[in-house]
Amino acid sequence: MTRYYTEDHEWIEVEGDVATVGITDHAQSQLGDLVFVEVPKPGTELKKGGEAAVVESVKAASDVFSPVGGRVIEGNQTIEGDPAMVNSDPEGAGWFFRLTIADPAELDGLMDGAAYAELLAGIG
Repeated sequence: MTRYYTEDHEWIEVEGDVATVGITDHAQSQLGDLVFVEVPKPGTELKKGGEAAVVESVKAASDVFSPVGGRVIEGNQTIEGDPAMVNSDPEGAGWFFRLTIADPAELDGLMDGAAYAELLAGIG
């Protein structure tokens, strides 16, 4: 499995042509305690950079964008019932959705772990 990151603080883990997407620990810490999560339904077609999910916290509401285009094969229903799971395990059990990648070439514009760490260091 290979993990990539976006400048919008989503992570995407790729295995074959299937990707799992979530928000980073940095993103959840900036949002604060999550009180609502809506994930895409299976069969939803997503475009790279398009809105995919919604999160609301005690601080703000925010969209989660899809790092690549593809068809959703599974939304994480567990986090809709327990949004706090995203706060406690954002890069594990708190994943948002899985999709089949439409164009693997879209992964080329994403950051690896080292590049994302540099981005975070620049934010301070």
